[in-house]
Amino acid sequence: MTNENNGEAKNAKGSTVTRVLDILNAVADANRPLTPTEIAEQLTIPKASVHRLCSALEQHGYLQTRLSGRGLQAGHRLNQMAQGILSAAPFQAQRRAILVQLSEDIGETCNISVPDGAEMIYFDRAETHWPVRINLQVGSRVPACATASGKMYLSTLNTARRERVIANTRLKRFTDNTLVSKSALEADLAATAARGYALDNEEFYQGMVALAVPIKDKQGRLYATLSLYAPCMRLPFSAVTDFLPQLLSASEQLSNLLND
Repeated sequence: MTNENNGEAKNAKGSTVTRVLDILNAVADANRPLTPTEIAEQLTIPKASVHRLCSALEQHGYLQTRLSGRGLQAGHRLNQMAQGILSAAPFQAQRRAILVQLSEDIGETCNISVPDGAEMIYFDRAETHWPVRINLQVGSRVPACATASGKMYLSTLNTARRERVIANTRLKRFTDNTLVSKSALEADLAATAARGYALDNEEFYQGMVALAVPIKDKQGRLYATLSLYAPCMRLPFSAVTDFLPQLLSASEQLSNLLND
């Protein structure tokens, strides 16, 4: 390599753009919020530069300081970028094929949801052909604490972060079965974490049951959720887990697709 090429490589490695990308990658790959000092040590970038770049990224919504005031985590714009991967072609066509096939195999509506704070956003869905169905459109927001997809997500958070989300959420009653006691919700989340799937027994909508499993990234962290939901007049709650093998198989396909 010539001196000129060596200089270009050095400049590229130390460029502001490269450092910004490295910082975002470090935060995205971490299993907990990182301080600027930890980022600087991990990436061997001067602390002053990391503080300056992190401040700019936070101002633009790519990073955000955790509620305790210590450590940086993904901001809403970085989360939007991650969600955009799910929409990208050709991933979109393959994702749709998996989701539609699952819905046809099960005979009920299936959806992919992504977390957004204390809510879940319905990202994609494949509808059942039955005339009686629950109509939740793509883009709908539902409370994490009262839905199978949301409880699946909350169950994967570390204890401190989960407690903060619950503490800052008003547990609203939607049906007679909604878990409005923090202790009851925490017990449900502990059971969800232990078994690896979440259930909704008419907790959000009267007459609707649901089952959710995680879609994981290459680090094994929850990236999104895959769910089925159906009227209990057609699918009794006691039979919901009969479809767990199909959901787990589809979620594995989606995880593999995401991580290829």
